[in-house]
Amino acid sequence: MLLMGAVAYDPKVVTIWTGFRAWLAARGFAFDFVLYSNYERQVEDLALGRIHAAWNSPLAWVRARRLAEARGRRVRPLVMRDTDRDLTSVIVVRADSPCTSVADLDGAPVAVGAVDSPQATLLPLSYLRAHGADVDVRRFDVGVGLHGDHVGGERDAAAALASGEVAAACMVDANHLLFGAEGVLPAGGTRVLAQTPLYDHCNLTVSDSLPDRAAERFAGLLLSMSFADPDARPLLDLEGLKSWEDGRDGGYAALERAVDETGFYDRDGRVTARGYTP
Repeated sequence: MLLMGAVAYDPKVVTIWTGFRAWLAARGFAFDFVLYSNYERQVEDLALGRIHAAWNSPLAWVRARRLAEARGRRVRPLVMRDTDRDLTSVIVVRADSPCTSVADLDGAPVAVGAVDSPQATLLPLSYLRAHGADVDVRRFDVGVGLHGDHVGGERDAAAALASGEVAAACMVDANHLLFGAEGVLPAGGTRVLAQTPLYDHCNLTVSDSLPDRAAERFAGLLLSMSFADPDARPLLDLEGLKSWEDGRDGGYAALERAVDETGFYDRDGRVTARGYTP
């Protein structure tokens, strides 16, 4: 039996993994999942071998790798969604903003998501620092411990930009479009001032507590899922992907740097971020 952890950032998480459990069982693979209220506890249990696998945010992956290495263990990204590859975050200003470059934001109020959001806080703030902008950070801590999966803080940051409370707001590029469609941002009322380099997002992490043969069987089944299959498509739709892809760890370097810059975790994976209480 493969036991996987998943963070309950939304009620649909139960529906998603219950569906995957049934789909895998129909193919002779014993799978179950356990829910966590935050990523920190999930990652600690993965590193301790209490679960074999975890559906991890990018920040959870960074901590899982550090914790495992500190304990002489091994974790690896087994698979990831097609939609988790090559994402980018944007720094957005109002269309009538006088800012023409990141340097123009120096000293200005900039809205970000929750303290632990890679896409709406850690990565864009690291980008701003690297480009010489010392900004007045206005943080919207919604769903702390969920690593930005709950986009409430990101949405509140966008609303602060729309209302004129801040000079800029940070968000993943897909949410810039989403917030426009929702009416949080006015149609045609904002523009992208800057964009981070590409990075990877979530992955399904496995530890060395899972035998390699079981891991490869699990990966093979997931990779075989087709969007054209009427049994698989509803599950893929719910989980936000069209295809599973092989896991890779090369898309997290920028987040590793951001974690080190802010002291979010130490090199052994201990939580050292100030004011962070999942």
